[in-house]
Amino acid sequence: MRSRHVVVTGCEAITPAGVGLSSLWDAVVNGRACGEAITGWDISRNASRIGAAIPDFDATRHGLSGSDVGRMDRAGQLAFAASRGACRNAGIDIERLDPERLGVCIGSAIGGIGFMEREFVRVARRDASNPGAGITIDPVDPRTYGGFLASSISTEIARHFGAAGPVTTMGTGCTAGIDAIGTASDMIEAGMADVIITGGVDAPLTPIVFTSFDNIKALTRRNDAPRRASRPFDRDRDGFLLSEGCGILVLEEETHARRRGAEILGRILGFSSLSNAYHMTSLSADGEALAATLTSCMRRAGVNADEIDYVNAHGSSTKQNDRNETAAFKRAFGAHAWRVPISSTKSVLGHSLGAASAIETIVCVEALRRGVVPPTANYENPSEDCDLDYVPNAARDRRLRVVECNASGFSGIHSALMLGSAESRRA
Repeated sequence: MRSRHVVVTGCEAITPAGVGLSSLWDAVVNGRACGEAITGWDISRNASRIGAAIPDFDATRHGLSGSDVGRMDRAGQLAFAASRGACRNAGIDIERLDPERLGVCIGSAIGGIGFMEREFVRVARRDASNPGAGITIDPVDPRTYGGFLASSISTEIARHFGAAGPVTTMGTGCTAGIDAIGTASDMIEAGMADVIITGGVDAPLTPIVFTSFDNIKALTRRNDAPRRASRPFDRDRDGFLLSEGCGILVLEEETHARRRGAEILGRILGFSSLSNAYHMTSLSADGEALAATLTSCMRRAGVNADEIDYVNAHGSSTKQNDRNETAAFKRAFGAHAWRVPISSTKSVLGHSLGAASAIETIVCVEALRRGVVPPTANYENPSEDCDLDYVPNAARDRRLRVVECNASGFSGIHSALMLGSAESRRA
């Protein structure tokens, strides 16, 4: 029997739908898809020219000074703002906590790559009047190291809140957010901390990152219809819509949360992460490795497949991922795979890399609280290799007690998280 149970007491999200939980939920539950043309740089030579950015984010409105903004990448700014919001929503007085029992664990696929990219362009100048002179190297901004280093995201938050407990960053690609949440839960369960600020963040809408994904043909090319471009599990899916975002949760040991009178929003029942050891970017069609991850997660959570009321899928809208994932659900859940509602909120928010699974975990918490299954937007044409119930285009009211959220990423990592309602209890 577990002696320490982990609960969720606060959440905050900053996404292409806007700042805050209400904006996130409104967009997701109504299938109000995001997406727009990229205008921040010359993208005319790219095959994909659309993405999903966060509208009107001003870091100074969230407690950061001008000098803070100057030394932090956009990803760090988003994580800082969302962490403050999550703690506020949790009703937690950080100053009354034992600092050595407070930790931070944030996931990010690419860290502060935007800072690094801008600085590289700035310092490596070519003299247009004398092409033969080569490149002139200007002095590098001394803030660059801290600005792009992924671990700086967690340490900036730890410094702000005075967290002297475990502070770490998960850099596991597109599973980074859910890996951070699962790791944070395991640390609390193991007695390393009582409260951990956790989640995921990425700001990948930069020329190098965007073009890298475009070059390997991972991005959608529906440039004329950006809000209809992300279509997970649909027959005509052609790649994901790259986006930015941040999702932060406050995880707490249950006794600690009840002692301070916190509202419990949901429970972490189990977490598992495995590698397929197959290929850096490809996925096998059989879904065997993800199925093993799902089975391991159910075992850790003490949950049977037929007890799962909803699945928030990775659902990236690529041919290989959605096929792989569908096969994995069939392997892991058996006959229940055809009964359980499955949806992908990337159909609305796009794919924000390491942030996506953290945002989707927050969607799961809200779904548990509200008794609503979010839809898969833009689902129009059934696919032969994706033949399960993907909740097409319209949300459903349904009592939810146990939900599963999973993610897959480059390098072959598969991760799964099992969440329960505030009323559910598991050994």
